[in-house]
Amino acid sequence: MIKRSKCAFAGLLAGSLLIAASAPGLAADAGPLSVSISPAASNPVSPQMGDRLAFETVIRNGGGKPVDGLIAWISLVQVDQGKEQPIDLEDWSAHKAISRTSLAPGEAVQTRWPMRLIQSGHYRVVVSAVSRDGTSLTPSPFADFTVRQKPVVESSRVVPVAVGLPLLLGISFIGWRRRGRSAD
Repeated sequence: MIKRSKCAFAGLLAGSLLIAASAPGLAADAGPLSVSISPAASNPVSPQMGDRLAFETVIRNGGGKPVDGLIAWISLVQVDQGKEQPIDLEDWSAHKAISRTSLAPGEAVQTRWPMRLIQSGHYRVVVSAVSRDGTSLTPSPFADFTVRQKPVVESSRVVPVAVGLPLLLGISFIGWRRRGRSAD
């Protein structure tokens, strides 16, 4: 099940915020940028391992000046009790970041972030945006989703082999026996 949450995703951004807080003059405020996230309409209702999901974002410049050097990236964290950890997106998604030279006042950029589900569990995804010269990090709200375990053995793939292989061997054996008798 995929849910959208209104809260900022502080846990995933803790490292980025810590870096920002330790640098002079940097803060984690919203600035002129806003980032929204929503699950794609084509996403499965109850995704399982191997399925594909996508999240759509809109990054908008609500300020009065252009935002130069916009960079946005997607982050994923597993939130299962005892397994809380950021997830390396190497296997999950090839589309990890975007950049734009400039985003004019009032302009928005829409992005679709595709993802292949590798492991079962409960996850949160967030998209963060910064500008080259800006002093703030702008996170989206987070989107929660659950990935179901995929059965290791699927009857739809096993039954044809379990029935077909003995049937094929039986037909081959009967044909071999008939050819052997006709030669006598």
